[in-house]
Amino acid sequence: MENCEKKIKIGLIGLGTVGSGVYKTLKSFKNVEVKKIAVRNLNKPRNIEGLDDSIVTDKPFDVVNDPDIDIVVELIGGLNPAYDLIKTAIENGKHIVTANKELLAKKGEELFTFAEEHNRVVLYEAAIAGGIPIIMPIKTILAGNKITKIEAILNGTTNYILTKMDVQGASYDAVLKEAQELGYAEADPTGDVEGFDAAYKITTLATLAFKKRIKIENVYREGITKIRAQDMHAANDLGYKIKLIASAYLDENDRADVRVHPMLVSKKSTLAHIDYVTNAVSISGHPVGSITLSGPGAGEFPTASSVVGDILAIAAELGTTDYLLPMMRCKHESAAVPVNIADTENKYYLSINAKNNKGVIGKIGKVCEDNNISLASLVQRGVSEDNTAEITVITELCKERDMQNVIAAFEKDDSINKINSLIRVQI
Repeated sequence: MENCEKKIKIGLIGLGTVGSGVYKTLKSFKNVEVKKIAVRNLNKPRNIEGLDDSIVTDKPFDVVNDPDIDIVVELIGGLNPAYDLIKTAIENGKHIVTANKELLAKKGEELFTFAEEHNRVVLYEAAIAGGIPIIMPIKTILAGNKITKIEAILNGTTNYILTKMDVQGASYDAVLKEAQELGYAEADPTGDVEGFDAAYKITTLATLAFKKRIKIENVYREGITKIRAQDMHAANDLGYKIKLIASAYLDENDRADVRVHPMLVSKKSTLAHIDYVTNAVSISGHPVGSITLSGPGAGEFPTASSVVGDILAIAAELGTTDYLLPMMRCKHESAAVPVNIADTENKYYLSINAKNNKGVIGKIGKVCEDNNISLASLVQRGVSEDNTAEITVITELCKERDMQNVIAAFEKDDSINKINSLIRVQI
C-alpha cells in the first residue's frame, strides 16, 4: 500500500557546491521534496541528473513567499540578501536551515530573537565545520558540561596552505598560487587567509559553548600571510607545527577570550596532526574532560551531510508539536565580558634578524627582562655573509602588552635589523 504521508516541502536558496550536494542527497529521502530552487544564474550548466528546470528560479523571494514550502535552506552566504530572505521566510512561517557563518556571526542575535518571536527554528550545523557534527552535540549530549575551552582548526584553505608550506618547505606565496590553481583557495583569498572565515565560525561556536553572546568585533583576528618557510622549519626543530587556530577560553571570572591567529602547536597535541583540508574542534569541559572531533570541514557532500541532518531533524517534528526542537533553540540573552588581547598571557616565538655584534644576545635578554619576560630558549642560527644573525626566541608565559613593548623597543634598536615573525605558542 502507498504511504500517503504528506511530503515536507523544501525551498533551496543557492545551488552551488553545497546546494548541489544537498539536492542530490535529498533525492534518497521519500518524506521530503525540493519544491523550488533559487539560483543567481539560470543559464549556468549544472551537473545534476534529473534536475527539473521548472522548479528553478532566479527570484529568491519566490522561494520564501511560496505558501507550500515548510523549510527554507539558505546556502548563498554573505549578509545581503540572505538576512532579508531568512527574515521574510520566518515571517511566512517557515523553519530555516543555513550554512551562513558570516550572517550568524554578525546578525545571529537578531535572527534567533526574531525566530523565537515567530516560534520558528534556525538550524546551522553546516555553518561551523562542514561535515563535522558539532552544534547538535554541544546542544544535546554535551549540554550537562561547563565548557571552558575550545581550540579548533576551522578553515580548510589556510590549513592546506600551511601543511603544504611545511611539507614542501615552500613560501606562502608559492603555495597560495598552487592552492588557487587547484581550487582550494579563491581568486581573492582574503576571507580565508586573513582569518575572517575562522573568526565568524569561532564567534558562533563560542556563543553556543559558553551560553553567552560573543560579539564579532571583540574577536582578535590575525591571518597567515606573514608566515615564512623559515618559521615552519624553526617550529619543527623546536617540536611544533604552525597552524591557524581559532580559540575561545572562559576564565575563572567567566570572561571570554576569543581569537584567531597562527600558533605553534606542540607535536604531542592532536591539532598538530590535522593536515590539508581537514578541520578539527577540541573542546574541554567538565565533566567530559577533553574531546576532539575531526573530519572534512568543507566540500559538496560533507557539508550537505550537516545540512540534510538539520532538514531531517525539523521534518521529523513538523506536525507533531507546536514547539519544535526546544533543545536546539537559542537560550542565551547575556553578552560575554570580552578579554582584550593586550591583557592576555601567552608564550611567544620570535624570529629576529640582528647585526652579528658582541652583546646583541645579551641586549635581547635585557630588553625582555626589563619588560617582565623570561626566555625559555634562545637559538642563534648561524651568521650570513652580510654579517647578520638569525636569532630565534621562545618566551615563558608573559603578558601580550609586555611583548608588544619589547617589539617596540627592538624596532628602535640599531643592532636589530628586523623582527621577522612574532607567533604565539600553544600553552
